[in-house]
Amino acid sequence: MLPELTEPQIRRYARHIVLAEIGGVGQSRLIAARVLVVGAGGLGAPLLQYLAAAGVGTLGVIDHDSVDLSNLQRQVIHRTADIGVSKVESARRALSDINPEVRVEPHSERLTAANAERIIAGYDIVADGSDNFATRYLLNDVCYRLKKTLVAAAILRFDGQISTYKAWHGAGHPCLRCLFPEAPSEDAVPSCAQAGVLGALAGTLGALQATEVVKEILGIGRSLTGRLLMYDALAGSFDEMAIVKRDDCPTCGAK
Repeated sequence: MLPELTEPQIRRYARHIVLAEIGGVGQSRLIAARVLVVGAGGLGAPLLQYLAAAGVGTLGVIDHDSVDLSNLQRQVIHRTADIGVSKVESARRALSDINPEVRVEPHSERLTAANAERIIAGYDIVADGSDNFATRYLLNDVCYRLKKTLVAAAILRFDGQISTYKAWHGAGHPCLRCLFPEAPSEDAVPSCAQAGVLGALAGTLGALQATEVVKEILGIGRSLTGRLLMYDALAGSFDEMAIVKRDDCPTCGAK
């Protein structure tokens, strides 16, 4: 049963409620939703802020790292005073300031094959803000097995990309391994520390992730499943590429 909105909630979420696509029922769905955000870094920071502001009732945050001075150029959820503090605790503090009604579940640990199913099982949707292919593949495979929608984004230099994966949902829906059957070499895809990243780009892609998560919770609009949306910040342009489900995909292909 969906929760009834209180008077303060009606005031807080008034700009959502007046949208015909959301309304009071949609806002109640957001309040009842449980979303796991993987990474409280560049992507996770704006993503968490907008999900909390939107009233997503339970936000899980998993990150094993602590705040470093070099993070502050793009990880806007953290403050200078948070340097040395666990990122999930810094995020919990910030989200409580934004919306004290939101329940924050911090997971101060590295996501691994040993704990992924246990953690992910407790959430409706997973939003991936990780920075390496090993974690991305792990999330893709576990979300497929547990039938969880995965909204994943990535950024580097001045470029970003985002898609939604729910291959379990039915025929024709691809997964991440349909797009990237094998991880590229480390030399082919340098880290942000090696190649750099525009700070504001994290905000752009993190906000897009928050939008797609909200759409998936509410079942509104056109899902990004089967489509890769690519943003070039220097050109100021968006491009789109179709993702085709592969019969030989090791995760979701015909067995």
